[in-house]
Amino acid sequence: MIEPRIAPADVPDAGEILTVQRAAYLVEAQRYADPFLPPLTETLEEVRAALAGPATVLTARLGHRLVGSVRAHVDGDTAHVGRLAVAPDQQGRGVGGRLLRAVEAACAARVRRLALFTGADSEQNLRLYHRHGYRVVGHRPDPNGHRLALLEKAVVSPARNDA
Repeated sequence: MIEPRIAPADVPDAGEILTVQRAAYLVEAQRYADPFLPPLTETLEEVRAALAGPATVLTARLGHRLVGSVRAHVDGDTAHVGRLAVAPDQQGRGVGGRLLRAVEAACAARVRRLALFTGADSEQNLRLYHRHGYRVVGHRPDPNGHRLALLEKAVVSPARNDA
């Protein structure tokens, strides 16, 4: 199996990122019977703004094809990871885990913890995050009233000597 190339995203990647994001989040929309989940309603301009801003945005490519992306923004000592998306035909092949490790590494020297959320009923997502050391620390509703699991992970960075 060919491993995807993980690299920083550029503004011209916005359309491909949005396409993969929408395809990936359709499963979640079906699970929650809600076609208005934020990753599905985000506009191309909003994706471009995220790419032009201070967020870390990474893509996964197989050849020239964009097959995944992830974002993180730093707020104080926490990197908030979000919009992890993998093309449906590439799910279950390790792309999401590679993107997650890459965004963690990109943020590790600047933060003490990583945080993210996923649907509380999204078992596949929860398993992925648990495998990567995240633990559920709470729950809250999203803007549409769906229950979200909040997950966190402490950063272990060789660049920092906190011990």
